[in-house]
Amino acid sequence: MRISDIQRCEVRPGRLVEWTFSPATIAAAAALPPDPRPPAYIQESHIRTARSVREDGLFVPTWLGAAFDLPGRADLDVLERVLRDWTLRHETLRSGFRWSGDDMHRFTLDGRDVSLRREVVGDFADAGALIRYLQDRFDVAADALGWPNLIFAAVVRDDSTSVYMASDHTNVDAYSLQRVPDEIHELYTAAVSGNAAAGPSAGSYVDFCQQERADADGIDDTHAIVSRWREFIGRCDGRLPEFPVDLGLRPGDELPTQKLMCGPLLDADAAAAFETHCRPYGGSLVGVLAATSLIVHELGGQPYYRTVVPFHTRVKSAWSDSVGWYVGGAPIEVPAARDFDSALTAVRSELRANRSLARIPLARVLRLLGADFRPTSPDMYSIVSYMDARVVPGSARWAEKKAYGLIRVSRGDQVCVWVNRLHEGLWFACRYPDTEVAHKNVRRYVEGLRELIVSTPERGHLRVAEPAFS
Repeated sequence: MRISDIQRCEVRPGRLVEWTFSPATIAAAAALPPDPRPPAYIQESHIRTARSVREDGLFVPTWLGAAFDLPGRADLDVLERVLRDWTLRHETLRSGFRWSGDDMHRFTLDGRDVSLRREVVGDFADAGALIRYLQDRFDVAADALGWPNLIFAAVVRDDSTSVYMASDHTNVDAYSLQRVPDEIHELYTAAVSGNAAAGPSAGSYVDFCQQERADADGIDDTHAIVSRWREFIGRCDGRLPEFPVDLGLRPGDELPTQKLMCGPLLDADAAAAFETHCRPYGGSLVGVLAATSLIVHELGGQPYYRTVVPFHTRVKSAWSDSVGWYVGGAPIEVPAARDFDSALTAVRSELRANRSLARIPLARVLRLLGADFRPTSPDMYSIVSYMDARVVPGSARWAEKKAYGLIRVSRGDQVCVWVNRLHEGLWFACRYPDTEVAHKNVRRYVEGLRELIVSTPERGHLRVAEPAFS
């Protein structure tokens, strides 16, 4: 999907309706005994960091969401049943955590105890006022340190209904968001035609957390993966890698606010030509990282581009349709290259050598290394992520449905980049510290990325998307 924030996802006026867990469901959760299945390391690290940031006096929302349209004026009774059915399909959405001293314990509701409460908020004639309301509401209702941290909303109009889902990051990743529009649209279409069904079951992320944590707890600080992370971090001067360009930040400053830059990077023909050129080296992921290594070397002058590459951990088919945070990271170290093909070769070599390191959660590795990395920042490191989303069910109709993956842009001192391959081409999104220096260098980066990608393959004259970043 196109990654955006709530301000740029085509919000339009209408009657706003919300669904949250009912008081009865919240009361049932409060009485639950602990679920022995532990949090994933990535969940625990995220919540601990959120608590640390909050204790420092900063409220830093970290929710993710999805937005899409249904045709016509939705039947709210049907939509409510569909939203509940979809929630029951994904166990992590009815699971949360409590503190006992400094330990986190999970609780998980039985599906029979889950019900939604509907509230008609009112009519909004001004899109700006609606945007402000939605962001403020999602900040509170999808808070990492609260439960429940899931909310649905719909903006109802005669010609269409916009549906929104927001959840804290602990429950969802980018791939999870991309499944939302098609799943809920299919359930709704079936329900209004009288063929309502809960839909196929999905693997439980809660079960995955238990399995992944058991595997991670089975290693110690002598494991080869831990040793390789130790060496990599040592070459990063004892820190996890940052985006190697000047961001205008000074040590000791308060965690800065962030801005978002997003828009189409290339059209479909240019994206296909780039993929063709990169395919012998492993494809467009390798290409985007190779291009990034060349550009940041030009901007920052560092002899190596070091970063942590996110990879999904959905290694079994049972997890392929599951909502959860299935992400690990692998370190790469790319020396300054003389040309693009040399950079492609270097990135391919690094990914082949290091991708397996993503099998062990980084938070577990850091614990074994005896180091606490950036506990006051929501991002432990900068990322450049690439995803080919064309295989996601329903992706060919995302533009028609006005489907977006939503990120909350609030505070942070890192640069996080997402490049998504859509049927329409490549979509770019980046959140970065809100400083003049960072804005200038991130814009130089994205313009350099686009120019390098466009100029690399030999393909004659193509219609390349004009820059439309905001």
